Amino acid sequence: MSRQTLIKHLRNVPDYPMKGVQFKDVTSWFMNPADLNEIVDGLYEMYKDKGITKVCGVESRGFIVGAALADRLKAGFIPIRKPGKLPYEKVSVEYKKEYGTDRIEMHKDSLNKKDVVLIHDDLLATGGTLLASYEMVKKFNPAKIYVNCIIELTNFHSIDKFPADCQVDSFIKMDEFDGVE
Repeated sequence: MSRQTLIKHLRNVPDYPMKGVQFKDVTSWFMNPADLNEIVDGLYEMYKDKGITKVCGVESRGFIVGAALADRLKAGFIPIRKPGKLPYEKVSVEYKKEYGTDRIEMHKDSLNKKDVVLIHDDLLATGGTLLASYEMVKKFNPAKIYVNCIIELTNFHSIDKFPADCQVDSFIKMDEFDGVE
């Protein structure tokens, strides 16, 4: 299957969550076993030789592929959650979004200095949540951090917000308006 085929299978939801936004709904891929396998297999190939010990999945769509990828990589899975979802002591980061501020959290014992961490989310658009996740993981001083998303919306240029020494990869690069009819 090609990435163009995946793009054709991607559901576009106009004007969600606000007017003018072309929301890329990856759950259309998760419902289709061939699409989901293509994504997990492709990401596995990207990271199989990197020595990943932990995959941090960003709430909530990052949990789905992140957990599957952690299993394939024989790594642990760490959820990065919104406030009030984790029961144990937490580390948190507040960040700005396009329409306000938000906060993410993870358990304070999630990572250590020996870990090689892959932070995974479904989509990189404006970059706020994924960059905040990187900043939070960095507080643990792991051996290495990789950042990954399934889709990078290139018209936002959000990859430029990450430090030069941070490797950010995407499985599919596309413009927000690709696939819009």
